Amino acid sequence: MQLTAHTDYALRVLIYLSRNTDKLVTISELAEFFGISRNHLVKVVHKLGLKGFVRTVRGKGGGIRLSRPAAEINIGAVVREVEGRFQMAECFNPQKQGVCALQNGCRLTGLLSDAVEQFLAVLDGAALSDMALEP
Repeated sequence: MQLTAHTDYALRVLIYLSRNTDKLVTISELAEFFGISRNHLVKVVHKLGLKGFVRTVRGKGGGIRLSRPAAEINIGAVVREVEGRFQMAECFNPQKQGVCALQNGCRLTGLLSDAVEQFLAVLDGAALSDMALEP
């Protein structure tokens, strides 16, 4: 299983913010630090803001910061909110129902669904504060 780049960047942003709680962090700072497109980070930060993980301050002297302490941000919740649906196989896609000839006699969907739930359960056991080593 592989997370999207969007989720990867979201987790990186949150870890960076958890290590820099004493200041507002700019998207330009993040882009330079990670070597990631500023435009892509704008989308990531926007989504993190919509989902309530970060607070943004607009204008001169603005930036972003965590919306609550890192210990209160669950990694599983972040992944669920940012990643969205986990479609490990085509049969998970509701728009593709009936496409697979094996659909009525296949147990792969159930096995993969259980694997995703176990993956998320592991992530649910971690807080953002567990992810950031001291600089």
